[in-house]
Amino acid sequence: MSTLFSDFHTGDAQIKLLDFITFLRTNEILFERCQYGYWEDKFYWNTKLRNRYVCNILINDDGENSWVIWFDGGDSDWFANYPLGEHLKKIVWRNADFCGGCGYCSGGKHKSIFGKDFDNVCRTPVCFKNPGNEELVCMKKLIEIRKNDILNQAL
Repeated sequence: MSTLFSDFHTGDAQIKLLDFITFLRTNEILFERCQYGYWEDKFYWNTKLRNRYVCNILINDDGENSWVIWFDGGDSDWFANYPLGEHLKKIVWRNADFCGGCGYCSGGKHKSIFGKDFDNVCRTPVCFKNPGNEELVCMKKLIEIRKNDILNQAL
């Protein structure tokens, strides 16, 4: 995956993605290339810990979005009311992911994301496109929160 991104991008976007991939690997998050449906011909990975989804990564060479990260919210409300700092909450709220009618599920739902209510939210409630430095810090915190959620559910 790291080599693939290096083939498409250089500079800041490449540095940020490689840093994020390293962070995921350090946290024992596994990568699984999506090989079915709409995503099968894309550079799209599911990431998992203990066979539970953590986030999804799309590496796109179309020029619009170098990389996109979706955080999964399908099997837990880990993002609902966790005590996240106000600055990070605002970053997450700016990146709330609303239903685009993709057909994957029955449509957007009402969800609470770190204490703020949203309507028509996608199954992946948070999505970062071409994340900057602040978003990268926030994404790493979300990984830590999701990892703890998964590990605590396993107890």
